[in-house]
Amino acid sequence: MEVRRIVVVGMGSIGRRHARLLAERNDLRVELCEPDPERLQAAAEELGNPPTHADFEVVLASQPELMVLATPHHLHAEQTIRALEMGTHLLCEKPMSNSLEDARRMVEASRRRSSVLTFGFHLHFHPGPRRLKQLVDNGDLGTILHAHCRVGSYITLVKSVSRYQARLDGALLLDYAHQPDLLFWILGKKPIGVHMIGARGGAMELSSNPNFLSLTCDYPEPLLTTVHLNYLQMPERHEYEIVGDKGWVIWDLNTGVLRIGRRSDSSESREQISSERDPVYQEEHQAFLDSVDGKRQTESPAEDALVSQEIIEAGLQSWRKGERVALTPDQEQRE
Repeated sequence: MEVRRIVVVGMGSIGRRHARLLAERNDLRVELCEPDPERLQAAAEELGNPPTHADFEVVLASQPELMVLATPHHLHAEQTIRALEMGTHLLCEKPMSNSLEDARRMVEASRRRSSVLTFGFHLHFHPGPRRLKQLVDNGDLGTILHAHCRVGSYITLVKSVSRYQARLDGALLLDYAHQPDLLFWILGKKPIGVHMIGARGGAMELSSNPNFLSLTCDYPEPLLTTVHLNYLQMPERHEYEIVGDKGWVIWDLNTGVLRIGRRSDSSESREQISSERDPVYQEEHQAFLDSVDGKRQTESPAEDALVSQEIIEAGLQSWRKGERVALTPDQEQRE
């Protein structure tokens, strides 16, 4: 059996999870890259001291076939583009970048290269969102009129290694790029406008600006989607609701309980869906490797990931301006 080399770059909590799970496979040889010597040593000791690197450019010069990029948001664009230029297949953590302009550069770079580029929207592989998408795709809920995501997670600030959220305006929305992405993935529709309000408040030790927000997306048809995010709540809340003209569904990620309501007979049924995290990442890794081998399409290609980045950018502009911001039509982006 061929053992392939894969480098995990960035030894924050997500990078270490990727490295740990990839190291459990017998078809991969994991190497670590991290400029902070203490983080690198701690991660290496946790994984039985695999090969380590402190310099990203040195790693690139060695021409790795596979890479997982879990570095800070602002490094994603340059590191991704450099890796693609070297012919490396790449799984880059979300969000694409902290800049829409840089995200578009990543899209163009991916179009010029044959290497696989996918983004770490791992909730595509979670059975909960998959079930939501199935209900929508099958028409069980009828015409979808409203969808809502809610995440409240002070623990994210507690677990953050660098605490960059205190310094980067809009970090809350960038950290939870999953939610705009999931709305696009589940509904298959891109919004035409975004309105966001947010503020900073509360007497917590850790915070961000804003540390709570509400974002509304509008569409050409009768449809609204809303996202509420906060860095306030402990224990964490993480919920989704989709409402159609035939029924509705609510899923709580933390409890795993999924409720389906049917308008025709006023009935409600319940399902229990697992919320274990490791299997979700393991499926994401397998999908990445399968796409590299040509066995399946890339799950979150750059063009799809860009939609979440566009919504984030429009949301932050709306928050600063205090008004709705229109999204650029796809055809104008390509001209």
